[in-house]
Amino acid sequence: MTTVTNTDLLVVPTPIQIIDHHAESSGKIKTAALPKDTLAILQYSPTFADITGPEPNHTLLLSTTNNSNNPFFHEACVYLPGHDELYITSNLLQSSTSSTYPTILISRLKLSHSELQGGEITKVEWAKLRPPPGIEMPNGGVNYKDGILFCAQGGPSQGSGGIWYMPRSSPPVPVCTGWYGRDFNSVNDIVVSKWDGGIWFTDPCYGYEQGFRRRPELPNQVYRFDVKTGECRIAATEFDRPNGLCFSPDEKTMYITDTGFIHGDGGKDFTRPATIYAFDVVNGKELRGRRTFAFARVGVPDGIKCDMQGNVYSGCGDGVEVWNPDGELIGVIGVPGGVANFCFGRDGEMFVCNEQRLWRVKLGGGVVGALLG
Repeated sequence: MTTVTNTDLLVVPTPIQIIDHHAESSGKIKTAALPKDTLAILQYSPTFADITGPEPNHTLLLSTTNNSNNPFFHEACVYLPGHDELYITSNLLQSSTSSTYPTILISRLKLSHSELQGGEITKVEWAKLRPPPGIEMPNGGVNYKDGILFCAQGGPSQGSGGIWYMPRSSPPVPVCTGWYGRDFNSVNDIVVSKWDGGIWFTDPCYGYEQGFRRRPELPNQVYRFDVKTGECRIAATEFDRPNGLCFSPDEKTMYITDTGFIHGDGGKDFTRPATIYAFDVVNGKELRGRRTFAFARVGVPDGIKCDMQGNVYSGCGDGVEVWNPDGELIGVIGVPGGVANFCFGRDGEMFVCNEQRLWRVKLGGGVVGALLG
């Protein structure tokens, strides 16, 4: 496919608004609102300044708002530091053929960082790729070996979907494509343990609700695949819509988001979960001690990551919300329209998926994502 190159990359200072948590909670001031046309930061705790640094900034890397309504920048958001590449999956795109089913594309972005300009990005080369065979309707992804593990949500046919490994220079390989003869619902997000290589993933029923996946054959659950034995084990149940997941830096805690607040058809139920749950990871294989860690300030918590200090970040309806390890909301990286997923890059940078826009946010240089740390 055609490659689009963007060198018109303007670095803009990101304003910081300090919020009085007591005054907001008591109703003395209105709940902090974010600008509708630019990024901004809400600081709920002085400790958030250690994350943002004294001079945060942001850059709009790509936008389709002037020529298309297509949401190309939605999920996955996997950064390969050795190649300075970013991989992102789109939201549902209407097929250009007579097919009644939508499609999803993968965006590959080649980034050019300039050390002469303080590590800023000076060029982005964007290529839209059709998913290779097997990776049908891709969604979440994670760094794996020399490539990416993708969550394939699957299509209407039996036997599609599951976890696939996509190397950079060879065809994809199936890793785990079903549960003892039953298809997964529509695998959503994924993380890999650095301790033993175990692959953990969520499996809500969004594909069926969005009309491209066959009727579910399993509950909405979280799984762990053992790369050594080949066993796929149910790790956690009793979710409405399990979505994002990540480990704490020491892998003693796993965080899992539940986005039951919103269904695949767009319907919303304010009494349903928009919740992050924390679990103790026992012997690297079991999840115990389920507890509520946080509830999204706005919208639902979708993609989720930790930094090396144990702070928890999640893409929500107002941008990227950030909690300390105790579950205290310490700040928000506000993005108009909200954020489904994001990832950390080099030296405090964050790539933020905003459906029709892709942003780079520069935080303090000491911020390192746990996946890259």
